Amino acid sequence: MNLVESFQNLVAQVPELLQPLIVALAGAVPFIEGEGAAAIGIIGGLNPVVAAVSGAVGNFICVAVLVLLSSGARGAIVNRSRERRVAAGGVSPAVGGAASGGVSTEDGSPRKAKFQKAFERYGVPGVSLLGPLLLPTQFTAVMLAGAGVSKGRILLWQGIAIAAWTTAVTLVITGVISAVG
Repeated sequence: MNLVESFQNLVAQVPELLQPLIVALAGAVPFIEGEGAAAIGIIGGLNPVVAAVSGAVGNFICVAVLVLLSSGARGAIVNRSRERRVAAGGVSPAVGGAASGGVSTEDGSPRKAKFQKAFERYGVPGVSLLGPLLLPTQFTAVMLAGAGVSKGRILLWQGIAIAAWTTAVTLVITGVISAVG
């Protein structure tokens, strides 16, 4: 049994009051996200609006926590690097991120290179809205934070993307179920 089936079975087995919580937890899982969680909830018998809201909220809370943590980590690294340069007697330009135009791809990671190309071409809105086609929102949000994009801007565009994708998938699933049923 895979993770999606496990969530579907769990939704069907718990009391109605807890079903939205299970859907929200599914929304926090990368690759399931808000849209997958909404589908799990709808197929499990949950009202489509409740399923969509629960999945999107779970996805967004996870993204928000990751953005806050990764932005804090990036800030600490940048500040420590800056302090070391100043202590060594030399001050050099800002390190990485927005000041250098984006994400370093020195590690050769194909995902990171794909993200960098999309980031340069589409910016934060495009990467956020198109990101779920390539990577989970959690990965995209952390990469944006690592690139030095402000937390508020990341959360705004990730929230819009999560709401849009979750709504679209909810409408499709509901339409298919209505047509078949």
